[in-house]
Amino acid sequence: MKLTTSVGILGYGAYVPLYRVKGSEISRIWSGEDEPVREKSVPGLDEDSLTMACEAAREALEMANVKREEVGALLVGSESPPYAVKPSATVIAEALGLTPRVVAIDMEFACKAGTTAAILVAGLIAGGAIKHGLAVGTDNAQARPGDELDYTAGAGAAALLLSREVESAVALIEYAYSYVTDTPDFWRREGERFPRHTFRFTGAPAYFHHIVGAAKGLMEEAGFKPSDFDYVVFHQPNVRFPLRAAQMLGFKEEQVKLGLVCGEIGNTYAAASLIGLVRVLDHARPGQRILVVSFGSGAGSDAICLVTTENVGRKKSSLERLLSKKVYVDYAQYAKQKGLLKVA
Repeated sequence: MKLTTSVGILGYGAYVPLYRVKGSEISRIWSGEDEPVREKSVPGLDEDSLTMACEAAREALEMANVKREEVGALLVGSESPPYAVKPSATVIAEALGLTPRVVAIDMEFACKAGTTAAILVAGLIAGGAIKHGLAVGTDNAQARPGDELDYTAGAGAAALLLSREVESAVALIEYAYSYVTDTPDFWRREGERFPRHTFRFTGAPAYFHHIVGAAKGLMEEAGFKPSDFDYVVFHQPNVRFPLRAAQMLGFKEEQVKLGLVCGEIGNTYAAASLIGLVRVLDHARPGQRILVVSFGSGAGSDAICLVTTENVGRKKSSLERLLSKKVYVDYAQYAKQKGLLKVA
């Protein structure tokens, strides 16, 4: 899909909580096996997907320096909203001063909800319906204690302020491509507290099939090859999967490693690929091409191709500072802050 009108990223932001739990600490409690990430982020007692989204979106707005009343849409992708019945988008829009004249929508599609929000906001802008729009991916990822996901389920948010004012953009969206099938790899029924998954089934027929399908589809449609990209950001449920997907597609490790933040903060679900993109944008130079490919269980992938402008690097997000500033907690404190301990 090529947009009929140029749409660019005017501002971007990310948020990662201060707290971390080491993979070795989780392994000490449950299995003693090798941990898939070094450490992962843990939300504070006063943090959830809504508060993290506010922080990331506020940073994107400040970088873009646009009038709040000119932001016509706020689409929030998450699978861990704090309310079962009450939109997060309205609360975030109110906190950011975007109300009342704004399209505010909560998005669902597991871990690709953030990139889907970005594609839809770009479509609204390209169609002339709005001037600026915010796309947010945010999650306080949930996992059953002791489950494989308990080792990787992190917390964080990222936001993109998209606009048709491309002369001030740090990057332009060139193409987008979505690849979706009905794959029962990960789910949570109504009333269930934790999601369930089919273990290794989430890899070969789910993650790799969709990541490769979306990336190949975009490159074939746009006429690109792996060497045309300077950076590649894949959804990162762990450190191994993105590197293997890159190898399958013909990308080199150096194209992937900058955006690979999973080892430091875990899998942040709907925010994962967008946080990786934020890190790449902070380090990219003008004229570099970036491929972002998300993955959402259920299942599907979005592939988005961007090229940076001469404005990239003039302003940077707070992501590197947030990644380096951390306080470690043990498993007991982690369980308390994640709400895994329930007091009747």
